[in-house]
Amino acid sequence: MRKIGYVFLLLLSIAGLSVKAQSQLADSVQKKIALVEKNLVGLIQTEGQQPWTIQERMAHYKVNGVTIAVIRNYKMEWAKGYGWADAGKKIPVTIKTLFQAASISKSLNAVGVLKLVQQGKLDADKDINQYLTTWKFPYDSVAKGKIINTKNLLSHTAGLNVHGFGGYSNKDTLPTIIQILNGAKPANSERVHSVMAPGTRYEYSGGGVTISQLILMDITHQPYDKFMYQNVLKPMGMTSSTYTQPPVNTQPGLLAAGYHNDGSEVEGKYHIYPEQGAAGLWTNPTDLAKYIIETQLAYQGKSTKVLNQAFTQLRLTPYMDKSAALGVFINDFEGTKYFEHGGANEGFRCQYFGSLEGGNGVVVMVNSNEGSINNEIINSVAKVYNFKGLYHSNVYKEVAVDSAVLNTYVGKYEMRPGFNLMITREGNRLYGQATGQGKLDLFAEAQNKFFLKTVPVEIEFIKNEKGEVITCRIYQGGVNDAKKIE
Repeated sequence: MRKIGYVFLLLLSIAGLSVKAQSQLADSVQKKIALVEKNLVGLIQTEGQQPWTIQERMAHYKVNGVTIAVIRNYKMEWAKGYGWADAGKKIPVTIKTLFQAASISKSLNAVGVLKLVQQGKLDADKDINQYLTTWKFPYDSVAKGKIINTKNLLSHTAGLNVHGFGGYSNKDTLPTIIQILNGAKPANSERVHSVMAPGTRYEYSGGGVTISQLILMDITHQPYDKFMYQNVLKPMGMTSSTYTQPPVNTQPGLLAAGYHNDGSEVEGKYHIYPEQGAAGLWTNPTDLAKYIIETQLAYQGKSTKVLNQAFTQLRLTPYMDKSAALGVFINDFEGTKYFEHGGANEGFRCQYFGSLEGGNGVVVMVNSNEGSINNEIINSVAKVYNFKGLYHSNVYKEVAVDSAVLNTYVGKYEMRPGFNLMITREGNRLYGQATGQGKLDLFAEAQNKFFLKTVPVEIEFIKNEKGEVITCRIYQGGVNDAKKIE
């Protein structure tokens, strides 16, 4: 009896230590959540600027709802929702609230298409018309006799048009996939066709991804949403997610309403996207974290819930482009590689990153057309968790420029025929406005060089030998010169 009692006490002691360890772990995570919530910084900072809180930025951007998941060491460390899923009905965001994933849908679509390749039902290097039965791609002289393959479609190297889709209201008649591809009414997008020869270069095309959706349907003879749920979402544990448009058998309170930049609600609460593979996934960061973790484990050869290691590595390998892989983009940040994708549907913005090694990642989704807060939250997570390379913020020092000098920069600059940049002055401040776009504040970092605080863009004014301003040089993913014409 004494021995049994000793063992019993030992077990109680071990259990007590386990509970204590779990409590300490929970406290540690809570502290990190609190740090993330108060360390938001943008892609651009000025010297001495203090970080913001998530509540401050939600108010600043008029964002009603935010939801986040953080992944560390191949596990979801935490997920949390903020604000309103439906502001009018006062329905709060929870970790179960479903948001439109927009173009993040393309990442999961590629998993589904490559599942068919893995099963031997599709050769991703052959002409797509070998697998399309209900519609054929209309090759013309623009394609220059080159075929389009499935890898082209998934990596945006097929040379096709139709960047994205606007979706449909709940009052609209929904088009079929074939009507969308043909640009036939009631479709609200133009027909999908070649704008350059396949394999020429990267050109983002939701239209091309929609063709891959039809290939999947033609091969499997199943509705797209049914195949994706049974073969991709469910095996990965993404059982709350759906490609059904609009969703059915989902509690209305779980669907976030979308909002415009000014905080007003999208008519009908959200748009409907029959272009499911390109834009139709409803999900949340908790489910997307499962996709990210499965991708990371499969890449390491430690899981095969949907794709094996070889096909996961194929999916994460850029194809004919330095970044665009199959349904994802690969970025090398300071020697750490991440796979990622963002999304923008009417009333929704989202972004995820997952490291190829180490099992780290983050997902942020908002029910707003204003997605700047996503980058700020990702920066905060990257800083708090020390996710190498994921923190991106440039610090500028503002300088004063005399109004007489500012006046020399005022004018019209031609960026290309029919597309101009207007530089104006109000008081001691310069503003820039491109054709068809809003007016933006320019902040001086030097007497002739300015920056934006909203996006990483710099503008430099170039003078000739007479001291006259002749060119506006724009630094944005490269260098572009705009000649002063007025």
